[in-house]
Amino acid sequence: MQQGDGQETEVTWEDQQNINKFGRLNNKFHELEDEIKAKKEMAENFEDAGNELMLTDEEEVRYLIGEVFSHMPKDEVETQLEGLKEENKEELRKLEEEKKAILAQMAELKKILYSKFKDSINLEEE
Repeated sequence: MQQGDGQETEVTWEDQQNINKFGRLNNKFHELEDEIKAKKEMAENFEDAGNELMLTDEEEVRYLIGEVFSHMPKDEVETQLEGLKEENKEELRKLEEEKKAILAQMAELKKILYSKFKDSINLEEE
């Protein structure tokens, strides 16, 4: 591989493994970004549902289970909704931690690869 200053740099097996690992981590990072976005949208939906539930005066409300609406007591739906909110919050926290770990690994690989290949390799997204 030729560097920007005209020197040839040999790409070793280890270098190729680091480049491949960076690519896999980058793909995983983008998958996590999509999952995090979906979890945040779900959290907003749960919040909206909770607000609507507070506004209703009815003691029984329709609750979606799978593809079917069922009539359930308002208190039971509130309890279920709180459980779903907490579960979603915990999943979101785990995804954020995983994203942070992947970013740290990617930064380490960037440092290694840029130190060897300088400007002859581009690991930045556009």
